[in-house]
Amino acid sequence: MIQVNPETCCLCGLCVGVCPPDALDLTPSELKVLPNCTDCGWCVPYCPVGAISGGRAPRRRAPVPSA
Repeated sequence: MIQVNPETCCLCGLCVGVCPPDALDLTPSELKVLPNCTDCGWCVPYCPVGAISGGRAPRRRAPVPSA
């Protein structure tokens, strides 16, 4: 299960771009893990402050999504 430490999260949004659609919700005040999260873990290594933990995937970076 993906977890976000709200005290550490800097709300940068780097994790949101590598996640499946509707897995994370970034607002101006918090990052929420949504029920559609597949627990893939791709977001974990993208967090520059280590605020995200959990998941089942190896801790390597996913391909950067195209804009």
